[in-house]
Formats: sequence, structure tokens, C-alpha cells
Amino acid sequence: MSSNTLSDSAVQRTSAVRPYRVVQWATGNIGTRSLRGVIEHSNLELAGVYVHSADKAGRDAGELCGIDDAGVVATTSIDDVIGLAADCVLYMPRQFDADEVCRILAAGSNIVTTRGEFHYPAGMDPALRERIEAACRTGGTSIHSTGSSPGFVTEALPLVLSSIQRRLNHLAISEFADLSQRNSPGILFDVMGFGLTPTDFDENRIAHVKSNFGPSLQLVAESIGMPLDSVDAHGELATTRTTVQIAAGTLEAGTVAAQRITVSGKHAGRELLSFCATWYCSSELDVDWKIRDTGWHIDVDGDAPLDIDLRFPIPLERMSETAPAYTANRAVNAIPSVCDAAPGILTTHDLPQIVADLS
Repeated sequence: MSSNTLSDSAVQRTSAVRPYRVVQWATGNIGTRSLRGVIEHSNLELAGVYVHSADKAGRDAGELCGIDDAGVVATTSIDDVIGLAADCVLYMPRQFDADEVCRILAAGSNIVTTRGEFHYPAGMDPALRERIEAACRTGGTSIHSTGSSPGFVTEALPLVLSSIQRRLNHLAISEFADLSQRNSPGILFDVMGFGLTPTDFDENRIAHVKSNFGPSLQLVAESIGMPLDSVDAHGELATTRTTVQIAAGTLEAGTVAAQRITVSGKHAGRELLSFCATWYCSSELDVDWKIRDTGWHIDVDGDAPLDIDLRFPIPLERMSETAPAYTANRAVNAIPSVCDAAPGILTTHDLPQIVADLS
């Protein structure tokens, strides 16, 4: 199915020359930023806001994202959202709900989501994939997963970089995140395990990262005609040599201060693609890891080799207020392409290159 073929609804929208009507679903860190992006966009119109908490219901969308009133109030009613018949729903809840997604799609609203369930349809649970595709057929709609990582750096950028290759030996994506100024003790200590005595790496954490980034590697490999034989993942821990005070609390000497998880894909028996996440609260470690500033590093080994640094030139103290834009903005910018595409589960490979309308 060609993504360049406009659906009937897209032809009607184009001929009418009207903005795409968008619902923001959930207003967490990312959702709040995308909500603001929709309100301020010249070719998008905010149709509604769905929230989970009663204290947000009835509040103006502008208030929820820190700008002037937008004239649209938030609701906790899914029926209200469905009744809006929006062109697109920006679906950004903490937990995925297949019933919600199918209902939205079948009712005729496309979905752009920062959740990771739809990066690689061939790797989805077959029953879930069929449910989603059936809903898309019923509503004449599409769904697309995107974001910064996974999404931009694991799919869009590698596909662009491969466009100047005629031989690719290896492409490695390294992600670095300095979490020392993130004041989220529940996430850093309880979920990620910083500040604990090192033991074996939590296999659930490794599996979680593999499920997030493995599909992107599989998509890229298939897109360039080099499908992966296997996808593997492993994790490593590093401890701090001295006691360190971070925004979330104290890391005692000898406790976990950094972790590195690598997801790799093999083609024809050798590693072709890899994604390595290094998340750290201190660079004073007991191992000699090459710690970089927050951002990404990409190495391309091919007949047109590349060595690329993408750094976030933001003080750590401002990272929490700026970082959501990297994920939210790509989702907002993808709305027109997803709305205008043929129905189905759309990958980065299926869609045209996402070009932002900054008018």
C-alpha cells in the first residue's frame, strides 16, 4: 500500500483548505508540550483535550500548558472525544489501551502516538496487529508511533544517513543522558536502580529497553534490504568512586551511578546495527566508559563513513523544561503526513520525510 496515495478524507480536507482538527490525549510532560505545539501551530486546530485526572477536567487547554486560554476545556469523557470527529488524536497516555486505540481509529480519527507499540508492525502480536488494522479499515484511518528516541534518532536519521551509502558495514547509535540534575528520586532510585549496591543487571530493564529500541533496528534493516537475523540486548553497571550529591538525593561511594544497555541486531551473522544507551548520574566511575554530554553520537561504517555528534546545548538545570520538545515536536509535525496517508499502521519508512511547517 503506497503512503503517497491520499485517502478520500485527505482529498476532501485538502480541497476544503482547513486546518487539521486535533485532540490531545493526556497531558503529562510530553503531552503538555505537544498540546502547546498544536495550539500555536498555524495549520492545526485544537478540537479537544482528554485528561485522566478529575482536577484537570474542565480546565482550559491553555492553562494546562502554561499559555493564554485557548477556548477548549479538558474532559475525562472518551465519548466526548469520539464525538468531536477530529482528524487526529495525539495519543500519549502512560499505559497503552488497545480498546481505546481501536475505538478512536474506527470512529474516523487518525492517531499519532509517542508510545512505542507501532514502530515495527511485523514484530507486533499478530492478534493485536489484526485488531488495529481492522479498526483502521473501518475508520479509514492510520496510526503512527514516533518521537525522538525511539523514532527520530533510531529510524528517521539512520534512513537519511543510509541514503548516501552503497555499502553499510555497521551503524551504531549511542545515547547519553546526564541525570544528575533530574529531581525524580522515584524514577532514578526505585525504577532505574541508581544508588543501589551493584548486583546482576535487572533483566526486566534490559527486556524493556530491547522492546523499545529493537523494533526500530528491525525497521531500518528491512528498509535498506538487510533484514536482521536476530536482536539481542545486554546491560552493564558502573559505580561511583566517591559519594555524590545529585538533585534526587545522595549516591554513596560504591553504589550504582551509571548504566549502559546495548541493543544490537545481526545480519548474515555479524552485527549490523546497534543502539547503546548510557544513562549516568556521575562521570566519576569505577570503569573507563567514554562518557559524553547529553545527546547522541552516531558512527557509520560504510563506503561513505560518518562520525556525528548531536549534543543538547542546554544547561542541565533547564533540561527538564526543554527535553520534552525533542519528542513532542516530531509527533506534532507528523500529523499532516499521517492524516493524508492511506489507512493502516504506518512506519517511518512508509511516510514521506517529515517536514515541519513553521509558518
